Amino acid sequence: MSPADFMHAFHFMRPLWLLALPVLWGLVYWLARRRGKDSAWSGFIDPELLATLRLDEDRITGIKPWPLLALVWSIAAIALSGPSWQRDQAPAYRASAAWVFVLDLSPSMTLTDVPPDRVTRARYALDDMLNAAHDARVGLVVFSDEAYTVTPLTQDVATVKALLPPLNPGIMPSPGDNLAPALDRAAKLLQQGGATDQRIVVLTDGFDDPAAALSAAAAIKAKHISLSIVGVGTTGGAPERNASGGFVQDKQGRALMARLDVPRLQQLAETGGGRYVDIAQLPALLASMQTTSESADGALAVHGVEVAHWRDAGIWLLPVLLILGAFLARRDWL
Repeated sequence: MSPADFMHAFHFMRPLWLLALPVLWGLVYWLARRRGKDSAWSGFIDPELLATLRLDEDRITGIKPWPLLALVWSIAAIALSGPSWQRDQAPAYRASAAWVFVLDLSPSMTLTDVPPDRVTRARYALDDMLNAAHDARVGLVVFSDEAYTVTPLTQDVATVKALLPPLNPGIMPSPGDNLAPALDRAAKLLQQGGATDQRIVVLTDGFDDPAAALSAAAAIKAKHISLSIVGVGTTGGAPERNASGGFVQDKQGRALMARLDVPRLQQLAETGGGRYVDIAQLPALLASMQTTSESADGALAVHGVEVAHWRDAGIWLLPVLLILGAFLARRDWL
């Protein structure tokens, strides 16, 4: 490295430690002034009498420790400030966790038994889960009668969150409530990512293909992917609406209620090797997912990407500090 490059690259990683230098120098000056006087006895004994009481060896003037003490403290402060002028290159790694969220956009998600409505509450829950993802890669799939990939696996959580507000049943090409195709699509996204901690989280109020969905959940578990379900809605439900905006009625003319079928959702989660929670229990699910993600082995190296960090050269000043500190242990300086 040329002198010009050295001057350009040299800096302190923790420069605030340099603020201790004036304080240390002032302390050394104060100690030198204090020890330079006739000690604390000068306040009680007359100067003429004190001079006769002092031993001859006390009058011997030798090398003073104060410049050396100032030097040692200065080197220590400089070492703590982290002088650096070289960079080290290290491979970049990403977390081994990958989470795919599956959002139900069937017509029943517009019901208002949970305020303001089911789909809005589901989007709020999705936002919380994306905030908890941290270094995990995330993907998003939506479904009605068919499944659609909103985002493949990515670490750009901000972009995924920006895509949430427009998601509602009205944007789907056709109504329906088939979960199995969405589970298959989510599993394919995870298999392409190669993560060790793979999870699918479904936010739904129910589905119309229980046999196919349970079969897909069993296949997911066989691939060592965990499937968890977040139930959106209430067991009391709300009147089901038809395509024209009216209420769907049974043969007796009573409004059909779209209720949250908790036993079926629990069965699906158990088949998929995960757990079922409702919206209120979402924090517990997030804590479990984060704990599993942090304990997962094997971070993945990012191909072609390296991280540069400055090398702390302050450690090379430690031998100098030890040698100089040894001189401060002279008996007549204590």
